[in-house]
Amino acid sequence: MKATGKALKPKKNMTGSGFLLIITIALFVVMYVAGMIVFGDKGFAKPQMFFNLFVSNAGLIVIAMGETIIMITAGIDISVGSVTALVCMVIANQMENHGASAYTAVAISLAIGLAYGLIQGILVSYFEIQPFIVTLAGMFFGRGMTAVVSTDMISITNETFLSWAQFQIPLPIGSTNRHGAFIPAYIYPTVIIAVVIVILVAVLMKFTKFGRSVYAIGGNAQSALMMGLNVKRTKLKAYVLGGLLSGFGGFLFCLNSCAGFVEQAKGLEMDAISAAVIGGTLLSGGVGTPIGTLFGVLIKGTITSLITTQGTLSSWWVRIVLSALLCFFIVLQSILGKVKEKK
Repeated sequence: MKATGKALKPKKNMTGSGFLLIITIALFVVMYVAGMIVFGDKGFAKPQMFFNLFVSNAGLIVIAMGETIIMITAGIDISVGSVTALVCMVIANQMENHGASAYTAVAISLAIGLAYGLIQGILVSYFEIQPFIVTLAGMFFGRGMTAVVSTDMISITNETFLSWAQFQIPLPIGSTNRHGAFIPAYIYPTVIIAVVIVILVAVLMKFTKFGRSVYAIGGNAQSALMMGLNVKRTKLKAYVLGGLLSGFGGFLFCLNSCAGFVEQAKGLEMDAISAAVIGGTLLSGGVGTPIGTLFGVLIKGTITSLITTQGTLSSWWVRIVLSALLCFFIVLQSILGKVKEKK
């Protein structure tokens, strides 16, 4: 039993994760402060601009939490973008064409995410098929099923759903307009939900047996097995949890778009993976933190805001800058790994 207890502890190179987390947070602060200085006259320094990072990316934050858990097991899930599109299309179709309620839409999104997580988890953990291949098939299936439901865009007009999407929560801080009137900043309920999920996932990964098992399996699955951990069952749980977060994140994403269409959330899987990597999650598994992934999402949102505020650059520059950061952090992770091996 003592051996098992030791196996459940996170790997010692979690200290490397701490170093990467510091770099990620520092990068976000530098980028955002630079934006406030350069584009202060365009409203970048207003509190609402900061809160918009959460408002616009609430769904991505939740989806990236699930992606982080899976990546810590040394797996990957590239189907989350298609899952999001399928969730949005199905709930839009059900509410607009079949009279489903907004509460039913929540259940539908969780059911789709659970089905994805369960099937892909079984194939990865028990059939030992490569995660990339399994989730690639899931990506194609999800995008195809989205088109089967409808090839046209379906706008959501359900009153309850729209009331959820448009409900603003005023904050005690804000800014003044040119007439001197105070304008409070605001967030949506999706932001509160996303932040709560980040906290819950962080607690789950740091203080529970499941979280410690995920780190141990991602670090060395063979050693974890020899120490008495049920590797297959833990991987399955990770994919099921990732699927549930993907489905629910898709619902939050839909609250932001209030529509469903085939090309929706295209590339979202790359945003989730890059946010996790920039946040300090190793592609080889065993290292990563939900808080780091949160800052990875905020960095992506800051890049988008900077380019949008600048006004003359193409939106494709978001992808270009994000890919450059992704390469930088992958190289940095590799260098840290080599240094640790020498020690």
